[in-house]
Amino acid sequence: MRGGPAKALTRSSLLATSLTILSSFLAIRWLLGEGWRGPFTAVVSGLLVGIVVGETSDYFTSKDRPPARRVAEAARAGAALDILEGFSMGWFSTFVPVLSIAAAGLVSYLAAGFYGVALSAVGMLSVAGVIVAADAYGPITDNAAGIAEQAGLPGKVRRITDRLDSVGNTMKSICKGFAIGSAALTAIAFFFTLTQLPEFQEYASRVGGPDKVLSLINAHTFAGLLIGVAVPALFTALVVLAVSGGAFRLVDEIRRQFREIPGLMEGRAKPDYARCVSMATGNALRNLLLPGLLAILFPPLILFLLGPEGLVGFLAGAIGSGLLLGMFQGNVGNTWDNAKKYVEEGHFGGKGSPTHAAAVTGDTVGDPMKDASGPSINIFLKLMAVSALVFSPAILPLL
Repeated sequence: MRGGPAKALTRSSLLATSLTILSSFLAIRWLLGEGWRGPFTAVVSGLLVGIVVGETSDYFTSKDRPPARRVAEAARAGAALDILEGFSMGWFSTFVPVLSIAAAGLVSYLAAGFYGVALSAVGMLSVAGVIVAADAYGPITDNAAGIAEQAGLPGKVRRITDRLDSVGNTMKSICKGFAIGSAALTAIAFFFTLTQLPEFQEYASRVGGPDKVLSLINAHTFAGLLIGVAVPALFTALVVLAVSGGAFRLVDEIRRQFREIPGLMEGRAKPDYARCVSMATGNALRNLLLPGLLAILFPPLILFLLGPEGLVGFLAGAIGSGLLLGMFQGNVGNTWDNAKKYVEEGHFGGKGSPTHAAAVTGDTVGDPMKDASGPSINIFLKLMAVSALVFSPAILPLL
């Protein structure tokens, strides 16, 4: 395959984007006639954001690019520097995508108003079929690499599966960035929709007009903004704690089985797999209840306590904070993972070296970020925006 699997997957995304631009032009021109330029510009802005997010994630997470190799080199000095270097690369990776999302929001609004912002999100989601397929590629290659390792297959097979797994990590990072970017644009569209509700407009007319409700020079708005910035961080903490707490209990259970099941350590007996699966499933269901309730209950609570001014600030702060946290965690986890794979290829001492041990620590720190808290923030943002839209018509007349 010319260019390798990563190039093939990238080409498929670019082809899907090109076909979407062409089909959107034909459909919008046919449906809207002379008024096609604004909506078409909005759709294209969303598609271009997807390309920017994908290319940025590829650059910062691929083991063939400088950032992941710098993280691998930092592991030579120990796990602490490996983690610090990874954090730096993760935060760097958020800057250009956030700028592109801000530009798309502005361009689409100037082109077609609130409708344009929604079209920008639709444009970004138009290639979701290719993105979902690429995202599914990651876990498949990850499990294939795990099976090859556990089965003791020859080194040639392991090298191929490890390479595919590394590309899968990069594709997962691209897809997570795509998901959080589209979630931010969708949440912005919901945010604008909230301000157009009849109940919101009626409240605004009572207090002096929409400009007063939407102004940052308002104590309620500013308080809501600060709370909104903090809530995605609280959500992230709860999800990571759920992962670490569940892992701790699983480690205890595995140690118990080694102690109490005769012959397990020597490989003569079978472990109790069902018990471990049951514990992991129960932990996931129990510990994610509170983070889910945060998304549903916080918007109506803020609306009731701080009014529409506070809710507007809350949603704005949550979108900005959640976008950064989601994109950072999705990228940094895969950067650490691919830095470890780069070391395992024989660089900086290879497998079994102190550098490899440090890289494994960094990869372990990144796993709950890239696989749990990071991807879930995009759902969190959209759910909060929907919750605000659902509860506002019932609460606003009471204020």
